[in-house]
Amino acid sequence: MNYDVEKIRNQFPVLALHDKDPKPFAFLDSTATTQKPEFVINAMDNFYRKHYSSIKRGVYSMAAQTTDAYESARKKAAQFINAKRESEIVFTRGTTASINLAAWSYGRKYLKADDEIVISALEHHANIVSWQLIAEERGAKIKVIPVADNGDLILEKIPELVIPGKTKIVAFAHISNTIGTENPVKEIIRTIRQIDPSIKVLVDAAQSAPHVKIDVQDLDCDFLAFSGHKMYGPTGIGVLYGKYEILESMPPLEGGGEMIDQVTFEKTTFALPPDRFEAGTPPIAEVIGLGAAIDWLNQVGIEAIYQHEQEILKYAEEKLREVPGLHILGAPKHRGSLLSFTLDSAHPHDAATLLDEDGIAVRSGHHCAQPVMKRFNVPATIRASFGAYTQKWEIDRLVEGLLRVNRIFAL
Repeated sequence: MNYDVEKIRNQFPVLALHDKDPKPFAFLDSTATTQKPEFVINAMDNFYRKHYSSIKRGVYSMAAQTTDAYESARKKAAQFINAKRESEIVFTRGTTASINLAAWSYGRKYLKADDEIVISALEHHANIVSWQLIAEERGAKIKVIPVADNGDLILEKIPELVIPGKTKIVAFAHISNTIGTENPVKEIIRTIRQIDPSIKVLVDAAQSAPHVKIDVQDLDCDFLAFSGHKMYGPTGIGVLYGKYEILESMPPLEGGGEMIDQVTFEKTTFALPPDRFEAGTPPIAEVIGLGAAIDWLNQVGIEAIYQHEQEILKYAEEKLREVPGLHILGAPKHRGSLLSFTLDSAHPHDAATLLDEDGIAVRSGHHCAQPVMKRFNVPATIRASFGAYTQKWEIDRLVEGLLRVNRIFAL
């Protein structure tokens, strides 16, 4: 594979800076958030320095330039996931906001008492709590697709859980943020469509958008959500994709500027999607940064990044076997670029603190997925996750650091 990871890594100022440290920085927390390449930083800096203005409302040239840049990012996002039309892309604050928008806007209109929502046992809290809240308000019920000991969903249970006429929404993650399970999205959606074509399906793509090629038309999902900051872009920006006819049927979630058609004191009519769901002044710089991140991902190539990350994943799985008392969570058939594990010698928080002393960044805790921790009977895990810039020496440093943790806590 012609993939120059050193060249790619040098495009990230934080990594390039700390690679010069006596103990080079091992950044193994890309599942939480990715570092940002110079390309993205420059795009946002250029906006602030050269044509900062609001969008849509101004007729002067800088406002027009900014509006073009903003809408260009929408077009890039649509092409990135192969949406049928640009108006199916709604800008939000991130994956959590996207799921909440779908849950509250669609749910308030269409859910009624005793309707059912099906989620999976692998979900991030954002794809649990959002549905619990709307279910409580509407009197609907939540059902859960169980997960096997290896970390794969028990897909055979779907026909038992998804009931024609009762189930209104199914929501699940493309890739789990804890075990890394890569779910067979197309197969799951096909099964749901065979049961009841009217059921709406939301895919949480927060952990897949930076790693795998997504084609929403091929998947046939009704909604799909992802975040900019997990795909080398800025925080505070994300996307909710929705099939246009569904978005058009949904009421706005927030009121304010740009989401209106006509306003009178007696009645307000609303703009068509996506404007209907983008009230107020948007995060313009962040949208431009997201567009730049998509450009960067396209330049490097999602497929090339995926192959590189899978190589790193395989290397990490082999090297971590050298650490006594280390237990990797799950063994799914297909795993994304992360590993969660525990140590017999130390609590994950203690281990992560000691690793930080050596310049090794991992995540510890329940990873906003407490039900997963309960299912696998662990209070928390250490999570090492990888990105386009991850190198094998970072895995070696992780292993050395974990062996040091074992030595310290064995005393």
